[in-house]
Amino acid sequence: MTSPKVDRASSACSKPPPASNPQLQVANEKPPLQTLISTHDFETVASKTLTPKTWAFYSSAATDLVTAKANESFFDRIWWRPRVLTDVRKVDTTVKIQGVESRLPFFVSPAALAKLVHGDGEKGLAGACKTKGIIQCISTNASFPVDEIISTAPSHPFFFQLYVNKHRPTTEVLLARVYALGVRTLFLTVDAPVPGKREADERVRADETLSAPMSGASALNDKRGGGLGRIMAGWIDSGMNWEDLKWLRRVWKGKVVIKGVQGAADARRAAQEGLDGIVVSNHGGRNLDTSPPSILVLLELQKCCPEVFDHLEVYVDSGIRRGADILKALCLGATAVGIGRPMMYALNYGQEGVEHLIDSKLPAVMWPPKVVRVIYQHTVLRDELETSMRMVGITDLTQVHPGLLSTLDVDYMVPATEEHPYAKWRPKPRI
Repeated sequence: MTSPKVDRASSACSKPPPASNPQLQVANEKPPLQTLISTHDFETVASKTLTPKTWAFYSSAATDLVTAKANESFFDRIWWRPRVLTDVRKVDTTVKIQGVESRLPFFVSPAALAKLVHGDGEKGLAGACKTKGIIQCISTNASFPVDEIISTAPSHPFFFQLYVNKHRPTTEVLLARVYALGVRTLFLTVDAPVPGKREADERVRADETLSAPMSGASALNDKRGGGLGRIMAGWIDSGMNWEDLKWLRRVWKGKVVIKGVQGAADARRAAQEGLDGIVVSNHGGRNLDTSPPSILVLLELQKCCPEVFDHLEVYVDSGIRRGADILKALCLGATAVGIGRPMMYALNYGQEGVEHLIDSKLPAVMWPPKVVRVIYQHTVLRDELETSMRMVGITDLTQVHPGLLSTLDVDYMVPATEEHPYAKWRPKPRI
């Protein structure tokens, strides 16, 4: 006869592991920061504790969210090919981004109006970046003037993201101000000549007192809705084109990176124009739905124009949620990656939350409760990245290479040419 103790043990072993952390399920109340152990945890808490408008603004994406979902899921379709029996006791995650050393191979992607999440806004992001030794890219639509953000972390390097104003002299004045503050790398956003249709953002009314000091944009509600992404982008110059890079080079003496490359043709053109870098990005799926997932575009560059990696630095953003995602992008040729939404969700806890997401040492309570003790451990992105490096058998980021990955599950979707492989149709010219 089976003893009750054995029955209980068998029953316990047959139960599946917990799918979520019960402490994250309390509505409208933030759980202790040390209980959050992934970007998904930060997102869960943000969805329950941010205001409905703030959550709608940051979480929304274009139309049916196809690209937003694919950005994440395509990372999961790329498999590791680990190497074993390597001494991985020490790993080095440092990298140079446009000549600036970063302790980790990622930067904070530009995001508008961070003060919606937390009163410290971009200042909280800046403080965390200085503490943790990574770089923040400040948005033209930031909640604070650029000088106030930079003064939060004096002597720390920053990048600046630019939307070009229809009134070019306004942009020229802004760029002179940014350069005078010591910023030397400009990220020109090129995938948003017009705003995408973000229905979740439109459905929640905007606070009409809201404004962005550097762009001068103000929120309002109209017959189409209260979409901040749409209404606050009306000043952006949709006529910006490759020829305008000559103007930009005249008014900006630093480095230029274009953000929003989504195919080999534009990557090759960027290299020909002598740009310093490109960000492979679809704006987090927020602009053109069914545009390709960023990691798929990175594979297209390797297949169709591998020479661009020798002429400029390539970055990737959109859909990166794990340290393993970061490492996969680096194996496929990226110098670094940008992280956007997870940083905003971490800012829900202020600067301390962002530090925890990047790399923090916080107490962790060990189980079982009768032998509770406190240890200190690295958390979230650095920990995930270092663990992935050790697991695949590398000790620093000069050792990454495509051979560590299998991309067979997505290779059939990677274009081999800039043109369609068989459809050659063109519309007839109008007479």
